Amino acid sequence: MRLRKRASHALLFAVLVVPPARLPAQEKPDQLRTMSRQELDAVKVVLAQERAWNAGNIEEYASAYKDSPDTLFVADTISHGYAGIVQDLHRNFPTKEAMGQVSYTGLEPRSVDERVSVVVGRYHLDRSRKAGGNADGVFSLVMEKTEAGWKIVVDHRN
Repeated sequence: MRLRKRASHALLFAVLVVPPARLPAQEKPDQLRTMSRQELDAVKVVLAQERAWNAGNIEEYASAYKDSPDTLFVADTISHGYAGIVQDLHRNFPTKEAMGQVSYTGLEPRSVDERVSVVVGRYHLDRSRKAGGNADGVFSLVMEKTEAGWKIVVDHRN
């Protein structure tokens, strides 16, 4: 448990202190940027999803999405609504082996306004060839501040 806590702190430190792989044109690579509380809260949602996925817990992973018919997941197809997203996750990843292990890197959070944040980053899915093989890509998340905390309302993966 102590090792897991240290690893979480190290990851949080890396996200807060290490500059992202791609910086906006106005920022120089040797400049650090301090995250706002809102941006940090958005990153926490992404890291909680990573932990839930790697534990094989689709329900906990899906709890990061807003429970609304308007929530969207865009990948090879478009899933509409929280229920549709959860159904598609269970269909596409029926076992822990099929889920594999995911890692998110290069997280770049941005506050749009006090109720909306965007997080972009990269993902790597590590799994056996039999389970579908590895996958890499980029993602963008639009998050909304709700009474239940920050929730994903649009998830786009490529």
